[in-house]
Amino acid sequence: MSTQPDLLYSEEEEALRAAVRDLLTDHCAPADVITRTESDTPHDLALWKLLADGMGLAGLLVPEAQGGQGASAREAAVVLEELGRAVAPVPYLTSAVVATEALLACADEELLGRLASGRTIGALAVGLHLAPDAAFATVRAENGTLHGELTGIADATVADVLLVPADDGGLYAVTADAVTVTPQVALDLTRPLATVTLAGTAGRRVGDAGPAVRRALRAAAGLLASEQLGVADWALTETVRYLKERKQFNRPVGGFQALKHRLAQLWLEVVHLRAAARAAADALATGEDTDVTVAVAQAYAAPVAVRATEEAVQLHGGIGMTWEHPAHLHLKRAKADSLAYGTAGAHRSALAELVDLQGP
Repeated sequence: MSTQPDLLYSEEEEALRAAVRDLLTDHCAPADVITRTESDTPHDLALWKLLADGMGLAGLLVPEAQGGQGASAREAAVVLEELGRAVAPVPYLTSAVVATEALLACADEELLGRLASGRTIGALAVGLHLAPDAAFATVRAENGTLHGELTGIADATVADVLLVPADDGGLYAVTADAVTVTPQVALDLTRPLATVTLAGTAGRRVGDAGPAVRRALRAAAGLLASEQLGVADWALTETVRYLKERKQFNRPVGGFQALKHRLAQLWLEVVHLRAAARAAADALATGEDTDVTVAVAQAYAAPVAVRATEEAVQLHGGIGMTWEHPAHLHLKRAKADSLAYGTAGAHRSALAELVDLQGP
């Protein structure tokens, strides 16, 4: 018998949020993120070290017996909300969630422990755009070596280890030094994409690719909704604050009825997004109706996050259009996330099949 999902935050989760937000306030200023996107090192590895080493967040999803914190997707979701709010340029989603979940399916304790400590950054060599049930590209396994090219791999440029699916059905751990990583042009400069080329590269088989990739992408899609919630919530909060301060015709802009209606509608959508994201995190933690709940969350999350950030840019007026204001960081993250781990349309199609409600 299924139980009702717990959508509320526990005291521990709120304490975790406060700690992560304080750290990001001190070490992830919007101006610094913008400056970093213009450099050759878009990732903030000093911030990653503070999150992973200092707070132990890289191992949240890893059992204590394997060197992790033994927490659940609920705690990881809270972290992702705050990272989304700050558009933090760290490989948390790709290493601490996606690569970690793939290794949990393979039960490779040695590599899992290294990822949990945060000293090793992992990346699953599967395109960022792929939905949990989509067919994924593989490389050719031949005489113990791997040959081929994989594109659209998020955070590959900063990974120490790549988890590469091969055509023999295996998932192979490959050191980043042994492959060629070529950066691709990405809309969201805080989560860069790359092409990974393997030419006779040695790899260590860690498990079966099929179940590992599916588990990893399902967790990624479900927890991505929490990142999108953080992005949307920042956009709403900052827009309301700005419209209270900005004056026109000698009165606050936020006092105009038309803008009040737009903000009220946006607030409702963000509240609904919070419920969907929390339900997905709870489902991943408990294993209750996981596929359906994740599909619902992703079908709803992307349009709301994109609309919230578009409204933020527009309602900030001229300043919202500038490179110096962080609104464009959030808009780009929302747009990129709307394609990540399956589009809203792909998740609606998956949901229709799951609940046996096919269109004509």
